[in-house]
Amino acid sequence: MSDWIISIEGTEAGHTAAMLLALLAAFLHAVFGSLQKGRIDPWLSRGAIDTAQVIISLPLALFLVPWPQGTEWLLILGALPIHFTYKLGMALAYSRGAFTVVYPVVRGMGPVFTVFAAWIVFGEVFTLTQWFGVIVLLMGIFGLALYNLVTIEVARETLVPALWLAAGTGGLVALYTTYDAYAIRATPDPFTFLAWFFVICSVDMPILAALRWRRMSDRPDPVHLARLGITGALIAFGSFGSVMLATRLDKVGEAAVLRETSTVFAALIGWLILKETVGPRRIALMTLIALGAVIVEVGG
Repeated sequence: MSDWIISIEGTEAGHTAAMLLALLAAFLHAVFGSLQKGRIDPWLSRGAIDTAQVIISLPLALFLVPWPQGTEWLLILGALPIHFTYKLGMALAYSRGAFTVVYPVVRGMGPVFTVFAAWIVFGEVFTLTQWFGVIVLLMGIFGLALYNLVTIEVARETLVPALWLAAGTGGLVALYTTYDAYAIRATPDPFTFLAWFFVICSVDMPILAALRWRRMSDRPDPVHLARLGITGALIAFGSFGSVMLATRLDKVGEAAVLRETSTVFAALIGWLILKETVGPRRIALMTLIALGAVIVEVGG
């Protein structure tokens, strides 16, 4: 698999594969976000997911992929503080705001910053048509967040701090996307980076979750929590792995923009699973998001 991935880097086949991987990452990321915002405390759910990630990925890292060499260790370790801060922001935002309000803001802040960062770090340049697509996509994303903010009826007293947290966390999305794209490109075997990333960058939240568990009087069912952790870990492998491979195969900026169609999937999940209201206005805004992604892809 590694040899095939490396062989199609920068080719038309690599471009097509990157597009499909980014869209797959979008869907899986929305599913992952809904798991963290479900009925279980978001700190515990993230802790359970990260615990499962360590348990599953450790034997893969030890026995199935080449070990990192030299500075490759530093690149993987450097991802830890970035992702830890991002996960803190997500948990704090989800604790204070509705999923359909918080999620679009987080994801909407990322694309523009990532496109600029990709220009600075990787020398990528968007065409005017692609920038128009980004604007259309952002109109849909922030329009969706604004509509949800106006119409939501639960936890309104904590929505403003949730939105500030979501905006800041969105900036961290751009930071980790750019950093991880650089790191996976600098690692000869992409699966070496992915396997060790899930080991090293998943040891933080289980500690916080354990401390929170000790202070809780009404604890969730451990069996249900473990099932959620395993499910979330498998989804995270697919989501993060897909978008990281996409950034190695093709442009980082395009992968970042396509991934933000996750807000469309998130709105559908919020409606179908979390029982949050969806109407014709939201459908129109979700159409804008999808249209913007299509324009970015076609205009490249």
